[in-house]
Amino acid sequence: MRQFAKLILVLTTLFATSAHADEWPAHLIKATIPFGAGSAADVVPRVVFDRLAAELGQPIIIENRAGAGGMLGTLQVTKAEPDGYTLLANSSALTIAPAIFSSMAFDAKELASVLMIGSSANVMIVPNSRPWKTLADFIADAKAKPGTISFGSVGIGSAVHISSEKFRLAAGIEASHVPYRGGAEVITDILGGRIDFYFCPVATALPLIKEGKVRALVVSTASRVPDLPDVPTLAEAGIKNAESEIWFGVFMPAKTPVTIIEKFHAAGQRVLDDPAMQASLKKLGIETRPMKPAEIDELVRQETASNLEIIKAADIHQ
Repeated sequence: MRQFAKLILVLTTLFATSAHADEWPAHLIKATIPFGAGSAADVVPRVVFDRLAAELGQPIIIENRAGAGGMLGTLQVTKAEPDGYTLLANSSALTIAPAIFSSMAFDAKELASVLMIGSSANVMIVPNSRPWKTLADFIADAKAKPGTISFGSVGIGSAVHISSEKFRLAAGIEASHVPYRGGAEVITDILGGRIDFYFCPVATALPLIKEGKVRALVVSTASRVPDLPDVPTLAEAGIKNAESEIWFGVFMPAKTPVTIIEKFHAAGQRVLDDPAMQASLKKLGIETRPMKPAEIDELVRQETASNLEIIKAADIHQ
């Protein structure tokens, strides 16, 4: 009798979950962005969520919950009800922060990958006051004067920080990390010549490069950037296995019904396939990157392992 009651309970739960998934979305959806307002990790998903809300027929309410490299907001989402009404819009920082903020670490299996928005290259920029015309010039000078080079980032463990460390280790140079509270502050000090280089998101750096305010030495991706056709890749400049990029994706709590994930993914992909949306994202330096949820899971797994090695080698800690 007891076993029969348990079976009835299981079947009832499954039926309720299935019915709930079939009706999704029935009301507003909450999205957590674990970074400050105005950052690239905030602006990019907002552009997509605005259109996605119309596609789903329900409003998407956004909350910024910054702190600990995005860990505070991320942990909040992992503990939410897996009912499809809580989203996390995160960046490639998701594969970095757990290794640095180990006391707040979580298992990636606590999140379900849903949608890949797209990715952006970083471009290494240097002040015009410096003599370096090529990456070879820069590296030669850095090796000749060890301990004199500095670079900026938007915080310890940020994606641009890891890009810089990955490059530094591959190039075999010493450089001091100067963390800032935001990208605008880094740009100010690059323009003023107070730091030597910055792996800057392309959309931010492009106007400065076009206006001749900074000099671009390399891009961080495996292929050249269409808007910077004359700027070589790291590999072309002689630095191997140092490529990096910033990506932006959407996640839900683990155990969210597959039906809901599939619905959200399909709606999101329709939005991202729209040429108008692609044009809007391109203005932000983002190239769309269609991926299935399982492919995003694998990307997160691989990058987490790779970044852990870099963090250990560079002795990065909070």
